[in-house]
Amino acid sequence: MFQGPLYIIAGFGAGFLVKSLSSKQKELLHIQKRDEEINRFKEEMNSAIEKKEKEIDAEKKRIREDIERKTGETRENLKKKSIEIDQRVKKLDQKADIIERKEAEIEKREKNIETIKKKYEAKEKEVEEMKAKEESVLKKISRFSPKQAREEILKRADEEAREEAKRIYERTVENAKRSAQKEAVEILAQSIQRNASEVTQELTVTSVSIPDEDMKGRIIGREGRNIRSFEAASGVNLIIDDTPGVITISSFDGIRREIARRSLNLLIKDGRIQPSRIEEVVSKVKSDIGESVRKSGEKAAMDAGVVGLHDELINLLGKLEYRTSYGQNVLEHSVSVANLAGLMADELNVDSDFARRAGILHDIGKAVDREIQGNHSQIGAKLAKKYGESGRVQNAIMAHHEKEQPQTVEAVFVAAADAISASRPGARREQIQHYVRRMEDIESIAKSFEGVKEAYCLSAGREIRIIVEPDKISDSQAAEIAKECARKIEDSIEFPGEVKVAVIRSMRNVETAR
Repeated sequence: MFQGPLYIIAGFGAGFLVKSLSSKQKELLHIQKRDEEINRFKEEMNSAIEKKEKEIDAEKKRIREDIERKTGETRENLKKKSIEIDQRVKKLDQKADIIERKEAEIEKREKNIETIKKKYEAKEKEVEEMKAKEESVLKKISRFSPKQAREEILKRADEEAREEAKRIYERTVENAKRSAQKEAVEILAQSIQRNASEVTQELTVTSVSIPDEDMKGRIIGREGRNIRSFEAASGVNLIIDDTPGVITISSFDGIRREIARRSLNLLIKDGRIQPSRIEEVVSKVKSDIGESVRKSGEKAAMDAGVVGLHDELINLLGKLEYRTSYGQNVLEHSVSVANLAGLMADELNVDSDFARRAGILHDIGKAVDREIQGNHSQIGAKLAKKYGESGRVQNAIMAHHEKEQPQTVEAVFVAAADAISASRPGARREQIQHYVRRMEDIESIAKSFEGVKEAYCLSAGREIRIIVEPDKISDSQAAEIAKECARKIEDSIEFPGEVKVAVIRSMRNVETAR
């Protein structure tokens, strides 16, 4: 009888349970969704944290590398500064050693002078004593009056003093010569050590790279019009052969080669290669090279410490940059000579400014010696006179190759500096053909003398040994042959340094005892 209500209650409970379960499920879903959002937020935060950590690590690495780089640069700078300081300290030590040696020599000379002074005073005392003795003796045994006796004593004392002074003078001169020789060696050594120059190579050709082989045909042009126009405008010869990627410019004039090189590079870069364009480019490069030459001359004068040169002399100096002599760049050689002459002048407390001026101008004639007839020293002296240089400078230019006798000690320094710069081992180089031709010429001069049996050149033409026939040539004639051969070589052949002439006369007399 209670079955019906129970069903109702059971159904209501089941509905409530279902409703309660659905709300729980919604809460669980909501919680699950929140957990997912929280997890996603955590993942995003972890990703952001990892990204930030990577950025921080990268920044740390960059800062560490920057610090290491700056530390390395600082160490390198400190190392360079340390080397510079060591070099300066070394130079100061060298100067201090020189000063100490000079002070020791001065003290030694002062002691010598003091010793000589004491000896002279002792001699004076002896002369006075002898004078008194002789006067007393003469008064007793001669008929001389006191006045006559005094004159005789003074005459003898004067003669003895003159002899003693002569001996002292000879000793002093001999000591001075030895000291001067030692001083000269030290001055030259110091000057050479403090000055160095690069070695170049004498060239008559310049190579220009081209992008492809078709460019050779464009440079030659139809029926050779372009190459003829280029050679006529620049004054050089173009050598176009099978060598890949290269065109050769040939000329003995360094400035012309440089103008041709720059012009050809501009034409290759521009691509418009035709006679009118070639003339235009060459003309422009010629005006540009003039400015480059002037700047080179100004830099050389500044490096040599010379001021107040005429503008035209500056331009002539710049031209020497494109001139070589036995493989030595003439402009660098001139700067080297100026610095060496100035250093020697400073050591001896003479006019170093004048020595540097004469040194930088000593080879100025080589800038135009291919255009004007004459020796480069004579041409240089005329140019110096033309542009207002003093007679002393003109004399130094002429004297550095002994065309005149040096009138000043600075002129001697210039000649010595020229020889030092030119004869330094490795400073000058010659082609093998020059060596062979010079040795053949020297040998032919030696063999031209009568009685010469054989002649051999040694040391690349710096020494000639002449063997004469002993039965035809005497010892005095052999000496005469040596002098005449040396003079003839000087007059006929141009050569760097000097040539030693040795004449050998050897005779053997053999007899047999039976």
